[in-house]
Amino acid sequence: MAEAPTVRKPSWINYWGWGSGDMLGAGAQAVITGWLFYFFTTFCGLTAVEAGLILGLPRLLEAITCPLIGYISDNLRHTWVGRKIGRRKIFLMITIPLLPCFALIFVSGQTFWYYLITFIFFEFLYTMFLIPWETLAAEMTKDYKEKAKFAGARMIIAQSSAILASYLPKFIIDNFGGKGSADTFLIMASIFGVLFSLVVILVVIFSWERPYTEEEKLIKPQPLNLGAALMIPVNMFRDLFSTLKLKAFRQHLSVYLGGYLSQDIFNTAFPIFVATVLAAGTVLTKDGTTSLIAGMMTMMYVAQLISVMVAIQVVIKTGPVLAYRIAISFVAASLILFLAFYLTQPAGFAAGLNGINGDLFAAFSQSNFGVVFWLFVPIILAGLGRGTLNFVPWSVYNYLPDIDEAVTGQRREGIFAGVMTLVRKVAQSGAIVVTGWIINAGGYVPQPKDQAELITQTPEAIHTIVLLLIGGPIVVMVLGMILSWSFGLNVKSHAVLVHEVERLRAGETEAESEESRKIVEGLTGWKFEHLWNRKPKKR
Repeated sequence: MAEAPTVRKPSWINYWGWGSGDMLGAGAQAVITGWLFYFFTTFCGLTAVEAGLILGLPRLLEAITCPLIGYISDNLRHTWVGRKIGRRKIFLMITIPLLPCFALIFVSGQTFWYYLITFIFFEFLYTMFLIPWETLAAEMTKDYKEKAKFAGARMIIAQSSAILASYLPKFIIDNFGGKGSADTFLIMASIFGVLFSLVVILVVIFSWERPYTEEEKLIKPQPLNLGAALMIPVNMFRDLFSTLKLKAFRQHLSVYLGGYLSQDIFNTAFPIFVATVLAAGTVLTKDGTTSLIAGMMTMMYVAQLISVMVAIQVVIKTGPVLAYRIAISFVAASLILFLAFYLTQPAGFAAGLNGINGDLFAAFSQSNFGVVFWLFVPIILAGLGRGTLNFVPWSVYNYLPDIDEAVTGQRREGIFAGVMTLVRKVAQSGAIVVTGWIINAGGYVPQPKDQAELITQTPEAIHTIVLLLIGGPIVVMVLGMILSWSFGLNVKSHAVLVHEVERLRAGETEAESEESRKIVEGLTGWKFEHLWNRKPKKR
């Protein structure tokens, strides 16, 4: 039997070093989903349909690149590159000098094709980093609580980067004078581009890949040949679809998509909602409206950060399902309040907003309870729910390779990261393209790019935006909750699973107890006698 590799225990610097990668993982997406649709339709003169296509089409291309990078990184383990540099880290190192190209997306005055091509290139770099990076936490430890700490560190970094992404436009406007100019966003993107390269360097330094066993060290490194390369797509899609045979993974995807698609719809529609509903009847310019959006998004992401800190403890103690249900309750409550604002149009709100010129944090100086309530309460509730919705799926992901190992006898962190990102990107593409199409079909008119003042939208266009903002997230969150209702992963069931995997590795063919059998079969969806790649037969 192969000698087990030396166990290396992660410390705080490894949690935070690896977690810093979500400055790119979540930070880029916070800028893209929070600002890019608004930037295109407000400062570039693009229609909602064009903006939706730019944001959506690259995700479809990633239907190939996501699992491909995951599959290749898994299979570099016994090559010279994998041995000398690292099958995951080679991808990370390639992206370091290229990530500052993020700023190119925010150069104003360009064509639809310019924005599409630059966005595709950045998304490819983003995927080249994200897939290998996501596998590293699962490789560095098998312990349930340590995995939760890795997930918690990444989510805290993620929410902090989102706060930065939401606040930077306001800071730049206040200190450098945006005057309705797209330069505000170009400066922001340039800052983030440099930060992205720096955090990838930190990940490379403070993370490690799964160590080789003594038996694996005896395997001679294999060169990559043409025949093997030609078989990559076939083997990749075979492995890709095999992940869906895992019951826990199917349930996990429901939680994942329910939480993240609701945020895709919200992020796309919310800035337009602020400009057309909350700022209706005011004299706010583009700068004033951008400042207001930035302030509200900053409050939301601060609330998300607090929510993640609480969710870490909830998931460790009770499992992910309860945390998910609490989260969608908060988000639904916030959306209902936004709907109430639209239906009631509170008296004096527009005048109060004019008095602070879009500066959210100046609202308290007015001592106007109505303005403070509508600007703060709904968005804070949204943040408290969204933070947990972000944390739950990625805390669960770290345990999926353990469940898969019980079925296949293999460690396939890369393919799971690839499939998750693939499903996310395809679903996100559909959500953003459809959202853009619905906004455009409702009659929304893009803002003239050289005009500082916002034009007034028709009642039909505003009504469409409100229905989209409120109804879309609620529908997908509830659907995710229903499909994942019996999800059984928690600290107890994971400990039983890991114990049974060690017994299977040692040659055991029967569960240690009837309770253990039920737990493992409930997570995998396979009968115990068919685990460890023995006569695969779906339960």
